[in-house]
This record gives sequence, C-alpha cells and structure tokens, in this order.
Amino acid sequence: MRVGVLLLPTDPWPETVGRVRRLESLGYDHLWTYDHLSWRRYRDRAWHATFPWLTGIAGVTERVRIGTLVTTPNFRHPALLAKDAMTLDHISEGRLVLGIGAGGSGFDSTVLGGEPPGPRDRAARLVEFVEVLDRLLRDGEASHDGTWFRMDGAQVLPGCVQRPRVPFALAAGGPTTLALAARFADNWVTYGDPEYRDTTPAGVEAAVRAQRERLEAACADAGRDPADIDSTYLIGNTDERPLASVGAFVDFAGRAAALGFTDLVFHHPRPDDPVWTEPEAIVEQLAVEALPQLR
Repeated sequence: MRVGVLLLPTDPWPETVGRVRRLESLGYDHLWTYDHLSWRRYRDRAWHATFPWLTGIAGVTERVRIGTLVTTPNFRHPALLAKDAMTLDHISEGRLVLGIGAGGSGFDSTVLGGEPPGPRDRAARLVEFVEVLDRLLRDGEASHDGTWFRMDGAQVLPGCVQRPRVPFALAAGGPTTLALAARFADNWVTYGDPEYRDTTPAGVEAAVRAQRERLEAACADAGRDPADIDSTYLIGNTDERPLASVGAFVDFAGRAAALGFTDLVFHHPRPDDPVWTEPEAIVEQLAVEALPQLR
C-alpha cells in the first residue's frame, strides 16, 4: 500500500517548501493538490496556480511523485494541459501523475462565463477531454473538432519523459466515467459515492464495491485486465476519520487493501480548516508507525 498527502496550494511558499521536503523525507509516496482557481470555503483566500506550484515542488524534492487530484475541463483546454503536463514531467524527471476528473458545478465551472453543464454533459465532456489528451500526449501532435473542444495541429514536443505518456489517474464513480477509466486510466480514483448520499463507512464500502464491479465489467468490455489499473482512495470527505490515530489508519488501510486499493491519499491537517482538524503531529506518527506496517 502506497500512501500520499494532499496539500492545498494556499500557504506561503517557504512554509510549503519546508512541509513537502519533510513529507518526502518521512517516506510518503506521492504529493497532490487540487486543481482549482478557487475552492469552496477557501474562496476569497490565497490560492496559488496549480502547475507553477507543482513545478516548484518538483524543484525542491527528488523522489516523491507529484500530481493533480484532479484537473478538469471546467477551465482547462486539452492542448494547453498537455503542454503543461509534458513540461512538468520533464522538470520532475518523470514523477508526474496527471489526475483528471469531470469537474463540479462550483466557481470553476462559471468563472469563464456561461452556464455550467449538468452531470451528464460533464461526463460526456470528460470523455472527449481524455480522448484528446491521450492522443496528443502519445502522438505529440493532433487536431480535433469535437463537441466541446477544437484544436488545429496542436503539438506537444518533445513528448513526455514517461512513456507512452504521463500516467492518468482518473476520478470516476458513474457508468460513463468508469467506462472511460477502463479505457484510459493507469490509476482509478474514488472517494465513494460522488453524490455523498451515504457517507457512513458501510455506505462508502458499498458504493466502492459497486464501482469496482462496474469498472471490472467495463474492463472486460474494453479487453483490458483490471489488475493493470492501480486504484486510489481519497480520504477525508466522509464520516470516518482514519487520521484519528495510528491504529485507526492501519485498520482503515487494511480494509481498503481488501477492497483492492493500492494507494491511499489523505488531506494534510490544517489548524484553520473546519474539516481536516486532526493534530498535525499525526502525519509524523503515521510515517514512523503506520507506513512500515503497510509495506
């Protein structure tokens, strides 16, 4: 089981540098951030741009993988995203994982104008987005004239360090996006029911089991072995609090492994956040006491 940490791009840069270096030295496997222009309760607060922020992290770390969890077509065009991802893959010497999802209906979906698409249209837009990204990052050049995106002779040269392209971590919970993950994902990402209808441990487990069954069926339709797709559970948006103690985390990780997960990601505690309220010391305790057990 690999374990990663999600950090918000909000803090002063010297503080961020110290934190990510410490997390790498503690042995965490990957570091992530949300890709938003602004986000929920952090609206009207400091929020740095995702790719420059990740580029800075790449420059002050050596081993740990980095990624977006997740970037979306709410305000990204595949040609520009492909160029940013390819460049960051070079700067990080092949440590980037490109997390991708459909996007929500919040600020990011309206900041560029227009009405936000509904859930069905967001899923359809994601399919086109990922298909174009995959082709462009694999081939280095592509044109496209679709429902949601257009580009004429877009190029991504010299191509990614990681071949055939940077790995995709696809957030998927519904039938359309899970079918997409079966085709393109190197890693499937979920936090349970996307609608948060039942956030109890039993409800989350039932939702995840159903999603995995659907993903495996979609893999069979696509002629792909589901064992070739890693899977990540994002902790911190449901009722269970695995960061309450080392024991709670180890127990949670064991149940996640039994559900087929290869990776866990938790939100770094923040003293100014009303949700991720655990003491920051738990991050060090997990590294010293939990990570060796999980490996």
